Amino acid sequence: MKAFLVLETGESYEGLWHGGENRAGEVVFNTSHSGYEEIATDPSYFSQIVVMTAPMQGNYSTDSRVWESQKIWIEGFICLQMQDSVRDRGWLDRLLENKVPAVSEIDTRNLVLRLRQGGTPWGALVQCENKEQALLQAQSLIAQKKKIDKDWVWLASRKEKEVRRGESFVGPRIAVLDLGAKENILRELLFHSRELHIFPSRATPAEILSCEPDAVMLTNGPGDPADVQVAIQTVQSLIGKKPIFGICMGHQILALALGAKTYKLKFGHRGSNHPIRDELIGKTYVSSQNHGYAVNSETLPKETRITHRNLNDGTVAGFFCAEKKYLGIQYHPEACPGPHEARELFQHFMTRVMS
Repeated sequence: MKAFLVLETGESYEGLWHGGENRAGEVVFNTSHSGYEEIATDPSYFSQIVVMTAPMQGNYSTDSRVWESQKIWIEGFICLQMQDSVRDRGWLDRLLENKVPAVSEIDTRNLVLRLRQGGTPWGALVQCENKEQALLQAQSLIAQKKKIDKDWVWLASRKEKEVRRGESFVGPRIAVLDLGAKENILRELLFHSRELHIFPSRATPAEILSCEPDAVMLTNGPGDPADVQVAIQTVQSLIGKKPIFGICMGHQILALALGAKTYKLKFGHRGSNHPIRDELIGKTYVSSQNHGYAVNSETLPKETRITHRNLNDGTVAGFFCAEKKYLGIQYHPEACPGPHEARELFQHFMTRVMS
């Protein structure tokens, strides 16, 4: 069955349709060699069609224990080759059970070059007989998809407060602002703390402070940070009152709360092979990343020290303020998928920033 990826800018790419339903989303690429389950279940990929640069996908099947949430968030999965054999088609079955379109045999090298050179547009995956039909269907799907609420964080966030007991009897109580949280951030926090109080993205400062937290975690999440409602003002009122640790979207929300600005990257950072210079713990390492926006370094307040840089393009990868006890990290120290060198930042925050 023929599949077509049609970009809003008019380009189309033909491939093999494995199943699912026609869908639209922002077309992005990920350079990780593994971790397709973690990527697809990460709420930060809300409303996105993911192109994997590693050619073969689905080879090691599935394991729900590594899922980053309870559902698949992506709008489509594109790769050069998909495991679909008598031996195993577990990952393909998971996609199709969730009606996520799975497409292979697209020239992913050519497609990724287009995304790097021209940016990440909206697009649609459709099953059609020919290119002309695909163009018509894609235009309608894209137009409809663009009507969704711009506050993607709210669409991905839990809507009710949740409390989880941690593994450390002497650890802190952490308030978590769920901006589209990965489970592995919560797993890392549970290891270090005695209790987590997890709040929806639009929780008020009073609600957060009511649990008497020792610190506040701002999680990852999808979309444009400037479109997020309530959370920026909430964080602004918490700065200086409680130690704050922001990861990915949380890092960007913290920056906006400080009065800084964010901007859209041409094609984003998505993969598990991004080099970071970390001046906070004095190391250079490879990190896992997934974001389409960055913080403008020139707009951060003078009291804020830029402590981390992405060595590929020099963008701000982290900042810190000892006086007001806040730390923002643009990438994923909890990894999954990806290298684990940055996990030390959780311990650093607990033992040094909070002290």
